Amino acid sequence: MIREQAPAKINLFLHVGVKRADDFHPLQSLAVFTGMGDELSFAPSDTLSLMINGPFAAGLDGEGDNLVTRAGRALGDGGAAITLTKHLPVASGIGGGSADAAAALRGLRKLWSNAASDARLHEIAATLGSDIPVCVSSRSAFMEGRGEILRAVGAMPRIAMLLVNPKVAVPTRDVFAALETRSGVDMDLPHQGFGDTADLLRFLETTRNDLEAPARKIQPVIGDVLDGIAALPGALFTRMSGSGATCFGIFADDDCCARAAELLRQSHPGWWVAPTWVSETGIRRVGQGQDIGPSPDGL
Repeated sequence: MIREQAPAKINLFLHVGVKRADDFHPLQSLAVFTGMGDELSFAPSDTLSLMINGPFAAGLDGEGDNLVTRAGRALGDGGAAITLTKHLPVASGIGGGSADAAAALRGLRKLWSNAASDARLHEIAATLGSDIPVCVSSRSAFMEGRGEILRAVGAMPRIAMLLVNPKVAVPTRDVFAALETRSGVDMDLPHQGFGDTADLLRFLETTRNDLEAPARKIQPVIGDVLDGIAALPGALFTRMSGSGATCFGIFADDDCCARAAELLRQSHPGWWVAPTWVSETGIRRVGQGQDIGPSPDGL
């Protein structure tokens, strides 16, 4: 049995340009990966199959063709019994489906003893979705183009982060359709990285998420989530991730983040509230003393 983690991807900022001739919007973003996420397991089989369980499995009911199985077919024609344990909300702006597909590429490469290089996995990932290439390595990176152009971040401090989703749907297509103001994609990106949290926050204050305003028009509760996180003790920075509706808060330390999570759960028991952390590498290998660990309360 082979197991792979699919850590949640957070867009710390997201700038969008004018739609290109190929119907894609160019973007600039800083993607980071958390210490929590979905989990996939792979066992030998004559056919390629997928079973989904976990707290958010119901969100994928009725999907005739999941990104995980599409990733498998793109890599090869072998068989595998894949189990996806879905800890992350579906279609929530934190790359759950993209991370799952990337984890499938990594896991099936091992199971099938496939000789595909990391570069080949990135090529395959780019054909499956704009967010999937960065999830293959699950390392902090600046994203450009439509997401397939990746530039490594020289240094990323470990930061305590609170993820909050009000359990509402925000279709990405609808968000882009409602987009009116764009930052453009001409920002000079500091590829040398960030020395500490203060250094990172100074940079983030110069950025925005262009999709936050249209997402809030579609689901005004996103504004309530952002206000709720910002009002918590120890909150240093708050923003929506991706196309929403998940929002994040950066906190002073892990203990502060955990206390804030408990306060928010008490005041909004219907929301998904998950304290976690971000570092330069989000993947944690099961069985090597680096498990993602049990899902936080509220998953």
